[in-house]
Amino acid sequence: MAKRVAVVLAGCGVFDGSEIHEASAVLVQLSREGAQAEIYAPNIPQMHVVDHVKGQPTPEQRNVLVESARIARGNIKDLATLDVKGLDALIIPGGFGVAKNLSTWASQGKNCSVCKEVEGVLRAFHAAHKPIGLCCISPVLAAKIFPGCEVTVGHDTECEQWPYAKTAEALQELGCRHVNSQVSQVHVDQQNLLVTTSAFMCNAPIHQVHDGVGRMVQEVLRLA
Repeated sequence: MAKRVAVVLAGCGVFDGSEIHEASAVLVQLSREGAQAEIYAPNIPQMHVVDHVKGQPTPEQRNVLVESARIARGNIKDLATLDVKGLDALIIPGGFGVAKNLSTWASQGKNCSVCKEVEGVLRAFHAAHKPIGLCCISPVLAAKIFPGCEVTVGHDTECEQWPYAKTAEALQELGCRHVNSQVSQVHVDQQNLLVTTSAFMCNAPIHQVHDGVGRMVQEVLRLA
């Protein structure tokens, strides 16, 4: 029987929602592995809307579920309806929407809060001993909720290739163990069944990001 995997999105677009290439890479790899993706998003307002040409916020207001439906081609469910009992695993792609809509990491860093529904879903999969895949910035959700867990967001030394490396320091301050890795690699926390990869935390060619996300999906399915 095909594995059923919940994919939770945070909007549509790197600067205010889910990173589209990462979300697509997750869905493509799930399909390639014969798994069934079930896509969810919280029915909440976005923190703000960013003009992706100018890189600046606009006065618009948008809804996370409605925007996420663009990536899901309309086949999406309200996160409030998710039932962990019928699912085998959970994956949350990255993008600034994770730090703006699924949590307040973008404005509060390690002192952030996590959206109530998102936290509930993460805790439910964790309690059921079902694997969770997180890429790019989304490992911060696990670091905030599961003290002592192991994750990777790439490297902990900032440079041109790793412009967001200070995130690793913040994760460690939360009591999380950060493991340095390359963009095509994943880290598996066997105790917590967490699979993480850096994705676009690295300034890398898009095919290398896709390779890392694909390996994350494969490891999640292996653990499911």
